[in-house]
Amino acid sequence: MTIEEILAGESKNVEFKENLPEKSIKYMKSVVAFANGTGGKIIFGIADKTREVVGFDKEDVFKKMDAIANAVSDSCEPAIIPDITLQTVDGKTVIVAEISEGRQRPYYIKALGRERGVYVRVAGTTRLADEYMIKELMLEGSNRYFDQALCTGLSVTEEEIDTLCKAMKEQAVKNAHNEEQKASVKDVGKQQLRSWGILIERDGKDYPSNAYAILTGCGGLHVAIQCGVFKGTTKAVFVDRREYTGPLWEQIEEAFQFVLRNIHLGATLVGIYRQDIYEIPPDAIRELIINAVVHRSYLDHGTIQVAVYDNRLEITSPGKLPMGQTLERMKEGYSKIRNEALAHAFSYMNLIEHWGSGIPRIIDKVKSAGLHEPEFIGGEVDLRINIYRGQNDTNNARINAKKTKNGVNDIKNGIDGVKISRTKEQVQIEKLLQAIEKNPFATQAYYAEQIGVSKRTVSRIFVSLQQNGVLVQNGTNRKSNWVIIK
Repeated sequence: MTIEEILAGESKNVEFKENLPEKSIKYMKSVVAFANGTGGKIIFGIADKTREVVGFDKEDVFKKMDAIANAVSDSCEPAIIPDITLQTVDGKTVIVAEISEGRQRPYYIKALGRERGVYVRVAGTTRLADEYMIKELMLEGSNRYFDQALCTGLSVTEEEIDTLCKAMKEQAVKNAHNEEQKASVKDVGKQQLRSWGILIERDGKDYPSNAYAILTGCGGLHVAIQCGVFKGTTKAVFVDRREYTGPLWEQIEEAFQFVLRNIHLGATLVGIYRQDIYEIPPDAIRELIINAVVHRSYLDHGTIQVAVYDNRLEITSPGKLPMGQTLERMKEGYSKIRNEALAHAFSYMNLIEHWGSGIPRIIDKVKSAGLHEPEFIGGEVDLRINIYRGQNDTNNARINAKKTKNGVNDIKNGIDGVKISRTKEQVQIEKLLQAIEKNPFATQAYYAEQIGVSKRTVSRIFVSLQQNGVLVQNGTNRKSNWVIIK
């Protein structure tokens, strides 16, 4: 731990403790939260409010290390084994308890039980997990998939199975890239659906899994894609709004066509021929929607949201990132399957090409079109991906500068002389910081209400501000306040 890292303050994966609390539960919540997430460190010997390095006496430090190890061993279920080390920072000795990402989820505090003792990290703070999150952690811990579980209360007939098989083959042929790939498409039958987990065979009879209900749009699961066009850069004024339901492949196509209808279409000359060009590469748009559909959490009752603003296309997918996945690894091409049955079905229908190649390919296509690299936000509650409309300033914009009377360059920011407006995110951050200045002791729900956005949006902004060292939390979970650093 360097002085620079300490000055950056607490974050999603780092927490400070000035001393070893008398009641271990005060930091045990963070221990299980780190194990339920992507891991993290608790640094004992640093004041969380002032970030002052307090340290420990050499005579006491080994007793405190043993106390931490024993407390974690006695308090957590399943067992968590922290890596406890000593480190010298600014000439003083601190204790670093590093908690690795756990595989036997959910981890919880024994004394509180599984129902009240499961904690997770959200926006750099430790929070009690809700029912949806506990179910998600249980699936991850048992290496099972929600989409392969039996869909209760839903039955399926032979005719309905045949209809699904034919529809999937039609999609596979339709999405084939060439005649050779079309010719290689084989029929899909009941046995194949069973092996993928779309059908579940019991006593010689087939039952539908959640994947069947999701794919076909049948059953009690409400699966939809909500699309909207908004004037400006916020959701204050909407121009058009649609919700698409039914078979997943139809939802994808309808959402894709919705976006194309609501972005700009230009033209260029290729030789002597005129070629239409969308401001955002259509292949990237379609792949983003497909990615959201196949990788979202279907335990979360939210819907995929596709929003077109004046300055960007925004796609929001419900659910936290799966265990082992991070935004950085995703952009590098690391693939983590959340819905295995759907992944098999999408691969057969030629909606997915190669595992892990989707996001890097989207990034390359967007950058090749002269646009800013897509923006990835969140991952703890949901995942939002922004593609900004308009050419990248460094490649395609003209920055007009003129001399003022004082001889100072007056820069007029804009693309081809058009002023660039602030993004929705920038406006929300300004409003949030103003609300925090007025009332630094409020909850995130209060701030969300004050600035007119959802609690999820506020959580995402808090994560960003804390990771960038703009905002820190002082005090305890019961009584804390927010401090704006810069």
